[in-house]
Amino acid sequence: MRRSVQLFFKVAVLGASGAVGQPLCLALVQNRKVSELRLYDIVSPLGDATDLSHIPRKVKVTGHLPKGIHRALEDADLVLISAGIPRSPGMFREDLFNANRHVIQDLSKEVAKYAPRAVIGIISDPLNSMVAVAAETLRQAGTYDPRKLFGISSLDTMRAQSMLADFTGNDPEQLHIPVLGGHSGQTIVPLFSQSGVPLTREEAEYLTHRVRRGGDVVVNAKGGRGSSSLSAAYAVADWADCVMRALDGEEGLVRSSMVESPLVPETTRFFASPVEFGKHGVQRVLPLPPLNEYEEEQLDRCLADLEKNIRKGLQFVTSKPSE
Repeated sequence: MRRSVQLFFKVAVLGASGAVGQPLCLALVQNRKVSELRLYDIVSPLGDATDLSHIPRKVKVTGHLPKGIHRALEDADLVLISAGIPRSPGMFREDLFNANRHVIQDLSKEVAKYAPRAVIGIISDPLNSMVAVAAETLRQAGTYDPRKLFGISSLDTMRAQSMLADFTGNDPEQLHIPVLGGHSGQTIVPLFSQSGVPLTREEAEYLTHRVRRGGDVVVNAKGGRGSSSLSAAYAVADWADCVMRALDGEEGLVRSSMVESPLVPETTRFFASPVEFGKHGVQRVLPLPPLNEYEEEQLDRCLADLEKNIRKGLQFVTSKPSE
């Protein structure tokens, strides 16, 4: 079902000049739902905005440096945060957390101040912890709405589709593979049993390992000079398109996302799973499908790590005096 009057949206990308931000903005400028595309970064957003403005699309593209972040965010409908440093070979997740936690906290404060009603999509890694940092920062600012904060984890679903298709010869676009948990290591739990493709336990273990190591494989293949920037940008652009279509009234749009979830409340507050989008963000979190024995084992292992990741993000914010 569609609205009788089509809506258009103001989208801000924070970290727009980064490895993910640039191809993401190129995809977004082609999306007919976007009326304004605002690029924010600490370096070169003005050049990138000028470059994109030469593409003949009916989108107003602007670039903003830190002193103009309020202009990037005011009245934004959708804010995508890809700021921070990417992964590199030999980097521990603790290093990545320490490098990016302040960035996400500071940007979340700005979003709370200038775009308190926006839907927010977190892209920056380590995602499990960064979602918690953003949530607690928004809560302290009095603007946290659990329907409107997402960690964008749909890249794991794409990887599961692609890797199963590569293994079996199936059409990847016809494969449905829910991915649960988080967005790092063993917190990623793809449910290959839901694909309709019969697999042995050993085959499921092999494919699960490939999905979990997908980011490492790309980093190594690029010789340490980049990460999964193109596939991540594609996944985020697809996710953003679904969100905007849902905000415009289209129904039944589902993508894997990390949100404040009712699925495992006794274990962890935030959890990635298929989420249906609506006019206000989260419409509903889909119930867990039946899991086989291997998937149940993996989910149990996932939850312990995921809870630690989330607690680390929350404690970083709560242990600091709010400004």
